[in-house]
Amino acid sequence: MTVDSTNITEAAPAGTGTGTGAAITTSPGRWLHHWDAEDAGQWETAGRAIAKRNLAWSIACEFLGFVVWQLWSIVVVFLPAAGFTFSSAELFWLISIPSLVGATLRIPYTFMVARFGGRNWTIISALLLLIPTLGLAWCTSNPDTPFGAMLAVAALAGLGGGNFASSMANITYFYPAREKGWALGLNAAGGNLGAAVAQFMVPLAVTLLAAGTLGLPLAGLMWVPFILIAAWGAWKYMDNLASAKSDVAGSLASLREPHLWILALLYIGTFGSFIGFSAVFPKLIMDAFGPGVGVAIGPAVISLAFLGALTGSLARPLGGRLADRWGGARVTVASFGVLALAALAQLLTLPLGSFPLFLLLFLVLFAAAGAGNGSTYRMIPMVFALRAKSDAGSRVGAARKGSAALGIISAIGAYGGFVVPQVLNASRQASGGYEGAFIGFVAAYLVLMALTWAVYLRPASATSLGSI
Repeated sequence: MTVDSTNITEAAPAGTGTGTGAAITTSPGRWLHHWDAEDAGQWETAGRAIAKRNLAWSIACEFLGFVVWQLWSIVVVFLPAAGFTFSSAELFWLISIPSLVGATLRIPYTFMVARFGGRNWTIISALLLLIPTLGLAWCTSNPDTPFGAMLAVAALAGLGGGNFASSMANITYFYPAREKGWALGLNAAGGNLGAAVAQFMVPLAVTLLAAGTLGLPLAGLMWVPFILIAAWGAWKYMDNLASAKSDVAGSLASLREPHLWILALLYIGTFGSFIGFSAVFPKLIMDAFGPGVGVAIGPAVISLAFLGALTGSLARPLGGRLADRWGGARVTVASFGVLALAALAQLLTLPLGSFPLFLLLFLVLFAAAGAGNGSTYRMIPMVFALRAKSDAGSRVGAARKGSAALGIISAIGAYGGFVVPQVLNASRQASGGYEGAFIGFVAAYLVLMALTWAVYLRPASATSLGSI
């Protein structure tokens, strides 16, 4: 269904929520007016088709954002073979700086949809991905490129990490409350898969497609056509909603809510573990086992790292489903328990030098992080809903705080993508190995598991989610 007509549905005024099918009107630039996803009549006659089309292209652009965000996690393991002489610590900085920048950008990106329009900002944010991809191709073509220039270009990959926040904010406006969870889950999972696809395709491209040479510039150039197609699709098929408004007051109020910071800490432990270990997994494989493990195609063995990001991405919606059935807090506690056990097992078995066991334990870790990611995200609106009673007299209600908190918590959680590689880097610098880092991870997961139970499951807690 197209949306370039003046009057898409004919009925009562929008915003009534009566289910009568309120009229949607358009203006130049694909702006939609009188959008009301909660109007059942409007939703069934025109809204659902419009929302699905916008969701599809939102997923495509967010997917490429995650691809770009994770490019340096793969490129760094090929830099020594390409003639670059950076230290291990410098390589860890190239891995972690995109997560630091991406996490920081998620805050302003959350408000860009209301400022510029969802369609317009999706086009802009997609085209911005050309900068880090072309920059990567430029700086990896010359082994004499100084580390400072490499670090600056790697930081620009953080633009891809910011896309998640604006994409999720945009889709929130398009869907009614009864279907919002599923739509946001698809949007998030589709984006997360970009990390897995990048880690699978880039090693193959820079080795097999480079005709016997190590073509590192292809790691960036190969995505340029897809970025242009995604930007064109957003321009052609997406829409701006005039009704999309930023809730600055809700965001500021949520920052004063103690539970925002508790949930953000839990999200660092779940999503931060997913994105952090996804970024560093290729380097861990190469450090522990070197090239030629498992697949006889030389450096392209690093493609096996994609299994971690893939497992975590697929486990995220599963975690949400389990949370619907058993409660978000219970699933989050279980996830931290499995994370702790997997990290402990990895610590104990690293000296064995078994790659299959190493890979298996990391896949368990990724699955637990992905499931915890989904369950923790589900907890956010639940916690703020339970706070509604005590917020009854507040000028900014718990529902508004909870909505604003989703974006803020997702931004804070992404800082885990910086913390995890830097903890591993510190361990390697201190002892020459990663055992110290895994001891720290085990302790952190146990603390987060205890925190989740104490605040959200303990019967005496005012915010107990044991029955939800």
